[in-house]
Amino acid sequence: MTADASFSRLDDDDYPAYTMGRAADMLGTTQGFLRALGEARLITPLRSAGGHRRYSRYQLRIAARARELVDHGTPIEAACRIVILEDQLEEAQRINAEYRRTAESANPTTTP
Repeated sequence: MTADASFSRLDDDDYPAYTMGRAADMLGTTQGFLRALGEARLITPLRSAGGHRRYSRYQLRIAARARELVDHGTPIEAACRIVILEDQLEEAQRINAEYRRTAESANPTTTP
């Protein structure tokens, strides 16, 4: 692997760079909380060659949002569902904006 390929991973939000212990430390939570998020299917960590869980920055952002909801009294299952729905809504809004841009560029309106 070249140095350029290694450095490109630094910008990749989906690259599984963090061990479970490091992820838990970064989030200020326990490893059990991360396992619970996996059991609730909110995040699915990739596995290293040795079978250890590895998390991406994107997964850590999702986990942080779930933790915020749980810290405010939301049950973990409900927090996971809320985060999933928020993520789906954000993606739908992104797609809609893309469709609008495409439609506007295909049919430019002229103002008199």
